[in-house]
Amino acid sequence: MILISILIPALTGLFLLLGPEWKNRKMLCFFTAAALLISVAAVGVTLALTKDSGAIALFNLTKGLPILFKIDGISRFFAVMTGIVWTAAGIYSFAYMSHEQNEKHYYGFYLLSYAVLTGLDFSGNLITFYLFYELMSLLTLPLVLHSGTKEAIMAGLKYLFFSLAGAYLVLFGLFMLNRFGNTLTFTAGGVLDVSLIQGKEGLLLAVAFLMILGFGVKAGMFPLHAWLPTAHPVAPAPASGVLSGMIVKCGVLGIARTVYYLFGAEFIRGSWVQQVWLILLLITVLLGSMMAYREKVLKKRLAYSTVSQVSYILFGLAMLQPASFVGAFLHIGAHALMKCGLFLVAGAIIYKTGKTKVEELSGIGRQMPVTMVCYTLLSLSLIGIPPLAGFVSKWYLGMGSIRSGLWVFDILGPAVLMISALLTAGYLLPLSIHGFLPGAEMAEHNVEKQEAPILMLIPILVLTVLIVVGGIFPNTAIEFIMNIVGTLFKEVVGG
Repeated sequence: MILISILIPALTGLFLLLGPEWKNRKMLCFFTAAALLISVAAVGVTLALTKDSGAIALFNLTKGLPILFKIDGISRFFAVMTGIVWTAAGIYSFAYMSHEQNEKHYYGFYLLSYAVLTGLDFSGNLITFYLFYELMSLLTLPLVLHSGTKEAIMAGLKYLFFSLAGAYLVLFGLFMLNRFGNTLTFTAGGVLDVSLIQGKEGLLLAVAFLMILGFGVKAGMFPLHAWLPTAHPVAPAPASGVLSGMIVKCGVLGIARTVYYLFGAEFIRGSWVQQVWLILLLITVLLGSMMAYREKVLKKRLAYSTVSQVSYILFGLAMLQPASFVGAFLHIGAHALMKCGLFLVAGAIIYKTGKTKVEELSGIGRQMPVTMVCYTLLSLSLIGIPPLAGFVSKWYLGMGSIRSGLWVFDILGPAVLMISALLTAGYLLPLSIHGFLPGAEMAEHNVEKQEAPILMLIPILVLTVLIVVGGIFPNTAIEFIMNIVGTLFKEVVGG
């Protein structure tokens, strides 16, 4: 079933790219939707029928290096989130892409990207993960390049350069782990061979840091974040939604696998790697928030916001503490839904009005009331206002920071997160305020309501509802993540 869930979108995507032009656009959309939904259903069946630790080795690249798929708690979590985001943005695309060129190529690469991300989620060892990670960078590049403008081409080249540079750091780590580890298979607690690393702990810590930086490129971590605010705004809105919703999370997944399943949290805890990593993350949180606050273009503002918010997740992972780990994974899910939804809202506004700057959107709430209500709820969740999903994740992040035992970060972490939350309110809420309360000069005019097409509106509504429901009823997600925590930590999460 894992192979089916990968092969269906992969083969369909290749058929769309290599096959003839479709004269009937509706049939093209229907064919793409069918392939996407069958693939997502196959993933669902796979997760339902396969127990954790279920694994399949396809073949060996060389002795001891199999292409391996394995299901555990983390792969389940990421597979579900990928399916939700890809389905929502895919349905949205069927209306949004009607005013774009080369739809066939867009849907082809969209399906190929989903196939590769499914393989990435289910990767059971580092070599398999690395192969799908590289493919992901190459196959998502056309989504950035889609418009073909000079700006898109330059953004695509930057995206490719940064992605490859980060991947090479990971490749170096792969060679070193193959030398000093018992296996490359992801194993809770790490794979380092104690007898081989004695006297070489400093070298292995440096390797761990380089791998964190390498995967951090995709996650938009300072100082290798510059590609993200350049690439996201030039891509079509649904592509921006999946880039921000899930592609950057692949870097997070790589870091989680590196820290907790290859080197082990105990090996990194208390080292210079943890301290420098935490400093870089707090810089990224503040930097992203401040740049978003100053940015005037809506999609670019949301892209800078992603730089900041994804570092919230990495901060939770870097604390190496159970509660912060729970907060990190809750925020992975919440941010995927929130940021995908916000980019889809931005696309709906551009689709109906052609306006891209925040200052041009005064009164937009009267023109697109349903869309802007969704925007407001998603924004409040991103800020961390209860009872929305973003509040729950940030509560656990703050609680984990306070309990970390790192006395500087016990204080500095929550302080930076609070400042970032205030900045988040400062760059998101003005659009809602001026959108619904534009002032007397516009209140005197009758404004015609012009909501986006229903295929664009439904995914936005669904993502918003999930954020509300997830905030009010978070226990199912928390219990699921607690099961993962139980395999990684001896401590018990309280609160």
